[in-house]
Amino acid sequence: MIRKLTAIFCFVLLAFGSARAQDSLQYNSEKQPTMEDLLRVHEKFEYEVRYSFFKLGTIYVEVVGDSLYHGVHTKHLLTVIKSNPGIPFVGKEENRYHSLFVPGDSLPHTEVFWTDNVDENEFGDTRYIFDRKKNLVYGFDHDEPQDTLALQEPASSGHIVFYLSRLFAGAARSFKIPIYIDFKKGYLSAESGKKVYKRKYDAFDHPIDTYFMEGNADVNGPFGFSGKFKAWFATDDLRIPVEAQVKVWLGHVKVKLTKYSRTTE
Repeated sequence: MIRKLTAIFCFVLLAFGSARAQDSLQYNSEKQPTMEDLLRVHEKFEYEVRYSFFKLGTIYVEVVGDSLYHGVHTKHLLTVIKSNPGIPFVGKEENRYHSLFVPGDSLPHTEVFWTDNVDENEFGDTRYIFDRKKNLVYGFDHDEPQDTLALQEPASSGHIVFYLSRLFAGAARSFKIPIYIDFKKGYLSAESGKKVYKRKYDAFDHPIDTYFMEGNADVNGPFGFSGKFKAWFATDDLRIPVEAQVKVWLGHVKVKLTKYSRTTE
């Protein structure tokens, strides 16, 4: 089950500071953030995943540092998904998703993506390598080659959308990006507007202004995520992802921001 919930990482999908998050926010910023803006600060996110009245698990997101990959300077984006051990027939599960990416002039570009199934002690069980010299994407399952696909920019395997979508939130613009998942290429498209919605989240002391985004994903990979989705982003200067509502195999689930912190790099 926990693997099927992982699609939520697309939008929200920890040692938090003592100051409340809203104390550092610049609300209703008209300027769209750039990748440079987003990476100028060190952010930590914690989200709660719910289906109806049931808490399914928790998602943690953080750029954990810099890394050198085949001579290329990259950023390391980590998403950790932990199940609620109280869910019947599921128990304690933990999956980790890693991307080494180059910020780029306008859009991030993934160099390599891999997953760790921690509770089963399987590390690097899935891996995608993006070869921009040959314009190819190589997929591996437990180090066994699975398929080779043509590379289309901005190529990624999913959770880098957590950053990419923030560049468009509140911009009254649409975007469509390729997603390499389940050893196939699909597309995720979305559109946001400038209308502001007031919403309440546990990460903040009071309701905040948000921008709404909706879209569609034609991918149908192991994350169980497909079809239409909705997402909300704070109207602050960095367009913090605060909520997503997506359809997975068991129905519609909601993920909401419960903790957030940022410090200047």
